[in-house]
Amino acid sequence: MAEPAIDKLRRLVAAEDGLCSFVCLDSSGSPHVSIINAGVMDNPVTGETCVACVVRANARKARLLRDDPRAAIAFRHRWDWVAVHGNAQLIGLDDPADGFDNDNLPELLREVFRSAGGSHEDWDEYDRVMARQRRLAIFITLDHITSNAGSIS
Repeated sequence: MAEPAIDKLRRLVAAEDGLCSFVCLDSSGSPHVSIINAGVMDNPVTGETCVACVVRANARKARLLRDDPRAAIAFRHRWDWVAVHGNAQLIGLDDPADGFDNDNLPELLREVFRSAGGSHEDWDEYDRVMARQRRLAIFITLDHITSNAGSIS
């Protein structure tokens, strides 16, 4: 992935505290769209730079991604925008990943949260809430990046 594309992606994540539009597909092929916070970080299994977010294991987007991993995420700030298209990998208690030790899940969820600009005053409480809600991390590959400057991947 070209560094200018990743630099622009990181800049737009920081400009809006990771706020973005998230799109995946339902069983009919129709888009399911939601607004989330996401960041840019390396996938702990592949080492590839990805877009990452934290969601509930029973969230509709998580259920849909288990059936069809294709996703798109769009970040914007004012009139500047960038969209990422790729495939999702889910990592969580209900979605164990080969090559990732789920004992490290609390720190992974913290890292994803921080990558989207999040901070917390009580990380132990954060960990308890994430475990109680069975939160998981989603990593979207950067297969294709487009922006108002055109294709940059």
